[in-house]
Amino acid sequence: MSNESNKAPKKGLSNTLKYFFGVGDAGFVLMSNIETFYFMTFLTDFAGFGAAIAGIINSVFTTVDACLSWLYGGIINGTKAKRWGRYRSWLILVPWMVPFLYAFMFLRVGDNEMVSAAIIIIAAILSHVVWNFGYVANATLVSVVGKTPEDKATLASSRATWNNIGGLLFSYLGLPFATLLAGYVGQKNQFAAAAFCLGVLMVVTYFAHFKMTEGYEEIETGDEASGKNDKTKVSIKEMFTSLFKNPPLMVLMLADLAKWCVKFVTAASAIYYFRDAVGNPGLMKAYTLSVSLGAIVGAFAMRYIAKTLSSRTTMIMSYGGMAVSMFLIYVMYANSTVVIALMTLAHVFYGMAFAASPALYADTVVYATWKTGRDASGWIMGLQNLPLKIGVFMRGVIISACLVAVGWQSGVALEGSSRQGMTIAFALVPAVLCLVGMVLLIVGFKITKEKVTQYQAEIDARN
Repeated sequence: MSNESNKAPKKGLSNTLKYFFGVGDAGFVLMSNIETFYFMTFLTDFAGFGAAIAGIINSVFTTVDACLSWLYGGIINGTKAKRWGRYRSWLILVPWMVPFLYAFMFLRVGDNEMVSAAIIIIAAILSHVVWNFGYVANATLVSVVGKTPEDKATLASSRATWNNIGGLLFSYLGLPFATLLAGYVGQKNQFAAAAFCLGVLMVVTYFAHFKMTEGYEEIETGDEASGKNDKTKVSIKEMFTSLFKNPPLMVLMLADLAKWCVKFVTAASAIYYFRDAVGNPGLMKAYTLSVSLGAIVGAFAMRYIAKTLSSRTTMIMSYGGMAVSMFLIYVMYANSTVVIALMTLAHVFYGMAFAASPALYADTVVYATWKTGRDASGWIMGLQNLPLKIGVFMRGVIISACLVAVGWQSGVALEGSSRQGMTIAFALVPAVLCLVGMVLLIVGFKITKEKVTQYQAEIDARN
């Protein structure tokens, strides 16, 4: 048994945690973005699959991934705690498998199209299953390591900052890195090699999280280690009780959809605005850099804003800021410079919301523990995955519907009101969703900083 099992959990956050908790998320984003940006390109251009087969491969594994997204936290909470803690252990037990499984997503094995497609689908599903355990455990540490609302806000802010730094780095280094590897493994295998190398980077950065959180999670001993009297192990019934008797959590999950739609819908629809409405696709590079920097600034600033306003108020304010900024984009669509400035401002607020939401999920953990007497941290923090996956699905639906509504055709320049129509998906729909999310949080999320402190004090008194 590790020596840390004999020590009481640490209280205050170390400086390393305050500023470097999140390097694992940067590693995760760098790794997963190979799939986000280049998986379909690999299937059609390098593996030689037709568009229909490529679409089926992508649809099958993303559907399975979405269906499994809510299970990981339940499995972590419902099984026996491991040697290094219920949550920290998952940062080192399974991530090492990711590079090997992930690389096979980007390899066409053999000449038989159906067999090759099956291998890619299996590799995609298994790699995502493995990395989701680490992802959920890592997200849960915000609730486990942070003992106060301020600590949770700081951890969430640091994590979101590094997440956005990872995204910015990938946008400029991802493809050049894969191209460099092509000189060693061949063009067809460049994305497999990049997936493997960045998968190894993710393993290393998750290990850094494992080390920097040492001593912050209670390690079960005696009857707890054997599964008896384990307060962090919960049954399926208790998991669903912690959800359905937790109205703030259900409201938060609905409101969280708006944040993910801002991320996914604006990113995917930006090219239509700059290419078809403005007629200058070259502006995409400046746009991408500007909004990425905005998100980093917002995520880092959240820790200081939340100390004064609380994570709840910060998230409500950020939703309002995104809504106003994107409504103005819809009105001032003709001036691309103003649009870039406003979308950068919107992404400052997005960065704040991205950082605030894990802290709010952590607050619902405290609420559920206070109300039910059971700590379902992994299950509740893992539910963050569900709005994310639905947001990915909504991206395609929203963009397709908006393109049809404005009569968009490939290669046809837009005039008049149709140019403004290209900002419906880019700005107007996300703005409306943010406004709805803000109202939901104001009306339905009543867990304040003071209540969290009260709930935690009563939980500590019971224990």
